[in-house]
Amino acid sequence: MKVSVLKKIIFFALFIGSATSSFGQNKILSQNAKVSLLTCGTGNESYSLFGHTAIRITDTEHFIDLVYNYGAFDFNTPNFVAKFTKGDLQYFAVAHPFSDFMNEYSYERRSVYEQELNIPYALKQKLFDNLNTSLASGESHYTYKFIDKNCTSMVVDIINKTLDTVAIVKNTDTHITYRTILYPYFDGHFYEQLGTSIIFGKKVDQLGTKIFLPFELLKSLKKVQYNNQLLAQENKTLLEFNETPPSSWWNNCLSYLLFLIAIVIVNRQFTNQLYLFTMGVLGLFFLAVGFYSSHLELVYNYNVLLFNPGALALLYFCYRKNKKWIYALSLFNLAALVVYLFILINKAHLLIVLPMVVTSGVLLVRLLIANRRTSIVVQR
Repeated sequence: MKVSVLKKIIFFALFIGSATSSFGQNKILSQNAKVSLLTCGTGNESYSLFGHTAIRITDTEHFIDLVYNYGAFDFNTPNFVAKFTKGDLQYFAVAHPFSDFMNEYSYERRSVYEQELNIPYALKQKLFDNLNTSLASGESHYTYKFIDKNCTSMVVDIINKTLDTVAIVKNTDTHITYRTILYPYFDGHFYEQLGTSIIFGKKVDQLGTKIFLPFELLKSLKKVQYNNQLLAQENKTLLEFNETPPSSWWNNCLSYLLFLIAIVIVNRQFTNQLYLFTMGVLGLFFLAVGFYSSHLELVYNYNVLLFNPGALALLYFCYRKNKKWIYALSLFNLAALVVYLFILINKAHLLIVLPMVVTSGVLLVRLLIANRRTSIVVQR
């Protein structure tokens, strides 16, 4: 969830007014106070594709109804894109009045589900204190990591800290990879799915044993026990919308396939070389980001075997019309594609990148055939 500097200022005013007493101590909750987890539906913006998690503290006797949200960031941060790519963008927590929180999700037409926690009063007070201390001290600021540190994992951490045990653990879909877990969230967002598939490396092919998405937490809480009882009550629907995938005339598999088929059929030198140039440049970008970024999801990216920087060397020798090196580098790039296919056999993104593998393969084979005779003559 994005938040402006103004909202951050509003939070501090809210915090001072509703979470502290005249002596500067945390407000004491009543015995009827409730603590619950809010799971919010997916949106169409890139930052909202996977939903959202927050904590709600309700105490009608003291007129408290606050939502603590660990997914806030400031678009006005200097060098925002560079910091996000590098992996040192600071996220932070804010507290919203529950009514404002619900108005925002109602406006965005995103569902909201609530799970009340079955914990004793003392732990409710402890969690409330921990949340307010975290906000006031700046502990709520954290460096965002896609899998390891996000709005959902931060909520899990502070609840486990309050319970003084690792009560909330992943107990669903632990037999499939993070990449496979992510795929259903891209319905109606084909190119976002494609982009995620090719920029993420080896880490997302690990088994998804950590809770990192809101709906994973929601499902896991249905089975988590604490003090010999379920930690969370049954889901309560606060808002529900028919979250049908958006339709687009271009953001779909058909436009992707038509584009690649056109390159193969047209078979012009300019389009072929532009395609290979784009693949090579993207490969260089993936390599650079892998070294530059602190996001572990971006390192060890074997997709560079498809987006091969060697294509740039191949284009150089095409420009020089050096058929011997064109033949050798075409063979090298084709061998990289074969290795890539073997790596991809059991991966979730095999089908989505396969059309690019075929397109690259066809172009490289054509270069091999066109330059094979000259290469053989030179070798003799």
